[in-house]
Amino acid sequence: MPIVAKCHKLLENEILRRSSQIVSVVGDQVHIFGGELRPREPRDNDVHAVSLGSNAISSKPTTSQSPSPRVGTAACTQNGKIYIFSGRGGIAMAPIEEQGAIWEFDPATGNWSCISPSDPSVAPAARSYHCMASDGKGTLYLHAGCPEKGRLSDLWAFSLSRRKWTELAPAFDPPRGGTSIAFAEGKLYRMNGFDGNTEQGGNLDIYSPETNSWASHVYSPDGKAGPSPRSVSCLLSVRLGGRSFLVTMFGEHDPSSLGHQGAGKMLSDMWAFDIESKMWEEIVGGDQLPLARGWFDADIVGANTVVVHGGLGESNDRLGDVWTIELS
Repeated sequence: MPIVAKCHKLLENEILRRSSQIVSVVGDQVHIFGGELRPREPRDNDVHAVSLGSNAISSKPTTSQSPSPRVGTAACTQNGKIYIFSGRGGIAMAPIEEQGAIWEFDPATGNWSCISPSDPSVAPAARSYHCMASDGKGTLYLHAGCPEKGRLSDLWAFSLSRRKWTELAPAFDPPRGGTSIAFAEGKLYRMNGFDGNTEQGGNLDIYSPETNSWASHVYSPDGKAGPSPRSVSCLLSVRLGGRSFLVTMFGEHDPSSLGHQGAGKMLSDMWAFDIESKMWEEIVGGDQLPLARGWFDADIVGANTVVVHGGLGESNDRLGDVWTIELS
């Protein structure tokens, strides 16, 4: 039986129009932070929450404790809290250097906290368009992205209990921005991204924490045996029929000749990877599908529902829609 997506548009709102933002689900609330409406201009540093029960939007205004406005940050959740690292902002839109600090947002109180590492001399460089994932046990993973110049392939782990960064084995080259990672079945998975010249595809790279080593599963990125190359997409872990899958969807396939000022070729397809059988399957969509997009973000609700918000459409417009995509 094919994997089928039941897509439902929850709402669309002007305040949610943005790309290069983060989306984190805690309970029945979708939390949206950062991003840009106009190229290279952070939109705000409020936290906007969409209730999955009522579709109501509430905003937690900026306080003196909030992170500065930023785009291209990365986030993950752990024990009901949201964590972000760095991003790009300020007048020069440079990577935001915070000496390895992690920002923590507690949806229960609406408060931000800045967690400084116990040893700031051992910490990842400031960057944007990187990615994060949590192992669910107190470790946050940070990978790749764009520093002041070039791109990275490094991998770091942050222990929340010890407030300590550890540099791990780097992923396979080429270094890249706009790549995606997900933690599932005790391992970290990485795919896609942009190396400065071409979109990456055809490799699902797998990091094993117990051996601090990488392996790679090679597939044909022809849009039939596996998803085509892309960047600024997503990678999420879901459970379907008692099995673990990775899901990737949408993304940019060809960059714009205008760089960050324009929109390239955006994709609208959705794919699931069976971790056990190591096979890709294209997800079958219904009549109502989200627009093709990249530079968006997504997270998981429950075991098998993806929440997608915003991003950049092919018309170079920032999107302000929120969708649920239930897989079965």
